[in-house]
Amino acid sequence: MNNEIARYSEETFESIKHVDEYGYEFWYARELQSVLEYTEWRNFQKLIEKAQTACENSDMAVDECFVEVNKTSPMPNGGVKLIDDYILSRYGKYVGGGKIGALRNHYIPCH
Repeated sequence: MNNEIARYSEETFESIKHVDEYGYEFWYARELQSVLEYTEWRNFQKLIEKAQTACENSDMAVDECFVEVNKTSPMPNGGVKLIDDYILSRYGKYVGGGKIGALRNHYIPCH
């Protein structure tokens, strides 16, 4: 793999990383969706579900790697609506990103 591609990928995924008050790193699935250029959540969510299965098959706690959350999204009329999302641990991002990335030909590092 070209080093430039690997560096770009690492920078890209690190740029959407969040850190909670305890220092734990996490990623939002909807932000990962955008990075991987998926336009429809329902298609991306199918891939998240496959990643959850891979996580389960690795004897990892799925509910710790993929935490379901709701976020608010502004509406054109000034209101808001709740949208589904996931908080992904580094392992969840790696497994999810690896599955998704393999389909999109992206490299997602896991340190």
